[in-house]
Amino acid sequence: MTHVAVASTGRVNADAGSDLAGQIRDALGGYPPHALLVFASAQNDYAALLASLQAGCSPRVMIGCSSAGEFTGESDGTGRTSAIAFRSDEMEFRGALARDLSADRPRAVTEILSGFGGMANAEYRYRTAFVLVDALAGHAEDFVDELTQATGGMYRLAGGGAGDDGRFSTTHVFMGNEAHTNAAVALEILSNKPIGIGARHGWSASGGPLRVTESANACVVSFNVAPAVEAYDEHASATGQAFDHANPLPFFLHNIAGVKTEEGYKLRVPLGIAPEGGVMYAAEIATGATAQIMWTKSEAAAEAAASATRDALDQVTSEGFVPGAAIFLDCVATRLRLGQAFTNELDAVHRELGDVPFAGFNSYGQIVRAEGQFSGFHNCTAVVVVIPD
Repeated sequence: MTHVAVASTGRVNADAGSDLAGQIRDALGGYPPHALLVFASAQNDYAALLASLQAGCSPRVMIGCSSAGEFTGESDGTGRTSAIAFRSDEMEFRGALARDLSADRPRAVTEILSGFGGMANAEYRYRTAFVLVDALAGHAEDFVDELTQATGGMYRLAGGGAGDDGRFSTTHVFMGNEAHTNAAVALEILSNKPIGIGARHGWSASGGPLRVTESANACVVSFNVAPAVEAYDEHASATGQAFDHANPLPFFLHNIAGVKTEEGYKLRVPLGIAPEGGVMYAAEIATGATAQIMWTKSEAAAEAAASATRDALDQVTSEGFVPGAAIFLDCVATRLRLGQAFTNELDAVHRELGDVPFAGFNSYGQIVRAEGQFSGFHNCTAVVVVIPD
């Protein structure tokens, strides 16, 4: 059986670690967790937080990341820290760290896999990795693809990009007591019970197709051989929306890009306008891709989160097992766009889970690699991971 502890605090630094550790110890009857995930606001001194948390509850494996909104089934807000801990006699957990993510993805993948035990272990039916990356280092999609290829598709992946309270300046991933930039971490979960992964977004295409005729890193220089910003100017005019080049984010949050794939539209959030009229995004869009500007209705985020939760739950219950806990994450852009209405999305997840506890964070991108799900690195996508009891 797997025992779970969910914790949240509005304190910071060492006080936050001490508070979380006390909640976790109480929930686990004083026993140390086998695995601990922690999602912390950028208001924290990460070294102090992590050292205090480690000292207070002695997790065997602890990974996590900085975040841009933190929540559990009982709490929500920014400037907080949330955590979820597991103690199980039926699962194995291992942590892994990869440095220099931007320089060499194959080497980063090798570093991650060196910390895994499931590649050569046939004892467990299910291999899952919860992966967290410094998305601001770039190349997150490439990293996910490389990791999938290196494991031969043996692992189902879920996770996301670290945040920094919406500053888009510096983000960190955590391994034990240390915080790292330009890095990735992963929690390997080996189990004979299925772990459910669901992913959904509620956006639809609006307007005509846009061919990416030039892009560099996370900037689309041109759509249809014209400066990329002109496509947004035309869309704003056609739909009667205000688009202020000096303050474009309010418009961009409601008019993101969808990159066309065989599975559907993979979302990318525009963040700013480059000097020559290019548009900068939260993740790469390749030259030659076909994109469209996307739209959504206010209630769609809650509907998508509910659908993702049902998918993840069904993967556990359809094989006769009982859900024990869940991890939920969605994009910081969703929180920024919805404001206080983001609680509607959390409420939707809560309703679907019932008494199943959950914790999570707002991320700078979401990771999914699972059969029947929309795979890759995403923005504005609700991801739910359900752990059996």
